[in-house]
Amino acid sequence: MKPSEIRGLSIEELKQKEMDLRKELFNLRFQLSKGELANNMRVRAVRKDIARVLTVMTQKQKGV
Repeated sequence: MKPSEIRGLSIEELKQKEMDLRKELFNLRFQLSKGELANNMRVRAVRKDIARVLTVMTQKQKGV
């Protein structure tokens, strides 16, 4: 997800997006431990997306 897409979301939408990404990360880690995950880089991409969402949420809450 691009930062410009994330900045266009409201705080509530960002919270929902974070929850969805955390659920996806949980599922990916579960698949990774079972050896079923074909693309290991997806875990890294989801972690970075979570960080982007949290960064934008913090910026919006501070009014930057």
